[in-house]
Amino acid sequence: MPLEKATKATIYLMALFFSVTSYSQSHKIGTWEVLNGEYYINRRWNLWFETQLRSQMVADNFYYHELKGGINYKLNKNAAVFIGTGQYGTYANGGNFKRPMATHEFRLWEQLVVNNYIGRVKMEHRYRIEQRWVNHKYRNRFRYRLNPVIPINKSSVTKGTLFATLHDEVFFTSKAPYFERNRVFGGLGYMISRPLTLQVGFMRQFDYSAAGVSTNKNFVQTTLFFRLNQQKATANQPPLAYLD
Repeated sequence: MPLEKATKATIYLMALFFSVTSYSQSHKIGTWEVLNGEYYINRRWNLWFETQLRSQMVADNFYYHELKGGINYKLNKNAAVFIGTGQYGTYANGGNFKRPMATHEFRLWEQLVVNNYIGRVKMEHRYRIEQRWVNHKYRNRFRYRLNPVIPINKSSVTKGTLFATLHDEVFFTSKAPYFERNRVFGGLGYMISRPLTLQVGFMRQFDYSAAGVSTNKNFVQTTLFFRLNQQKATANQPPLAYLD
């Protein structure tokens, strides 16, 4: 990608981030700050980790953090299975990591990702089963996410590609009211190099309680994906989107 085009793409991403951030300051939109990494053992196996911070306002009222990791096995070029685990902490509102802690969660999950292509658009289907211990109480959860990834300036996501990414994810439990959550996301990403990809976007989350009460919250999400030992990865493979 010529330097001029790369510069324009970077400016475009920055403009998106600052415009959405400016909007969020007046509407108390929250933020997700995400660091997502992969270490490739070979072309089929890779280790993965992710850490997140979330706030109720822009860079203020941090109320949530998580740390998680797992191992991924690529069945073929369009399918992979994954096993993961993580620790999740949610704090009281009204401050930065204000105690007492509202919830502490330990989680295991199993995941299948299947991709299919419509022209240049990659359609990622993510199926996940979770075993959760929330404040020492056990819960199950089932999730499905549809995530189209659309290269903008190239035919596929490679170094120097600006791409659009959208997803809608639904959450179900094994107890009433069964339908627990819906997340809708839209954003832009830029593969700076094979080891490094930046993504910025806007998420709206809807939560539903057993009492029949629904709430919603908007977030600006900034994610940095990076690879280690990337020469063992399949050539030009875009980052695996495990977010939360």
